[in-house]
Amino acid sequence: MKKHLLINQKKITYTDIGNGEVIVLLHGYLESIEVWNNFSSKLSKTFRVVCFDIPGHGDSEILSEKHSIRQLTACIRDCLNVLNIDKVFMIGHSMGGYITLMFHELFPEKLLGFSLFHSHPYADTQETIKKRLREIGLVKDGKKDLIAKFNIPNAFANSNLKKLKNEVENTIDIALKTPGDGIISNLHAMMGRPDLSESLKDSKIPCLYIAGKKDNYIDFEYVASRVKLSQKSEFHTLENSGHMGFIEETEKSVKIILDFIKQKANHVG
Repeated sequence: MKKHLLINQKKITYTDIGNGEVIVLLHGYLESIEVWNNFSSKLSKTFRVVCFDIPGHGDSEILSEKHSIRQLTACIRDCLNVLNIDKVFMIGHSMGGYITLMFHELFPEKLLGFSLFHSHPYADTQETIKKRLREIGLVKDGKKDLIAKFNIPNAFANSNLKKLKNEVENTIDIALKTPGDGIISNLHAMMGRPDLSESLKDSKIPCLYIAGKKDNYIDFEYVASRVKLSQKSEFHTLENSGHMGFIEETEKSVKIILDFIKQKANHVG
C-alpha cells in the first residue's frame, strides 16, 4: 500500500513492508516503486523494505525544474528522518544508484552498507549528455512515449524479451506514466552529477556491486575492468541479465543481497 510524506511542501510517495533492519530500494530512470513489487516482497520476508518514488517519478512531486543529485539525495535523507529510520542498507538501481552513491558521500553515518545495481560511479560522458538532451527535446515536443517504448525493452537482455514479455510490458506502462516535467528534471540531475569513483574506491562502508553481463546500457567489460572497490566490497555478475536483473534473475539477485548483508553489513538473524 502506497503512503505519502510531505517533505518541504512536496509529496513523496513510498511503501514500507516487513520487519527488521531496513533496506531502502531506489528505482531507476522512467521507473517507480511499482517496479520493485515482486523483489521487495521477497526481501521483506527477512527485512523491513522501504521503497521511495524518486521525486519527479511515480507519484512523487518534482522538487524543482532541474534537479541535482544532491537535492534528490537530501530529500531521501529527509524522508528517512521523518520516518525515524536511523541506519539502512541502500540499494540503488541505475539512476537510483547515482543517488545511493551520493548518499554514501554525504550521509555515510546512515548507511550499514549499500549496493549499486546496474549503475556506476562515473559522470556522464559527452555522448550520454547529448542523448539526454535529445530526450529532453522529445518530452518538450510531446513525444515522451517514444522514450519509454525504446528505452524499456532495451533495458532487458535481448534474450529475455520473449520469455519476460509481460514484465517488459508492465515496465513500459510504468514508464509511460512518468510525468514529462519529472523526466526533464531528473535528466538534468543525471547530466550534472559528479564522478564519485574515488569515493567508491576509498569507501569504508560495505558495497555490493551487481552488474548484468548482457546490459545494453552499461558495458559489462568496461565496468568489470575499470570499477575499483574497497576491500569490504564485492562485485557480482548476473550472467543472464541486461539492465533489469531484479526482474530478469530475481531469485539470484535476492540471494546475493541477503548473503552480502548477512556477511558484510552485520545483519543478525
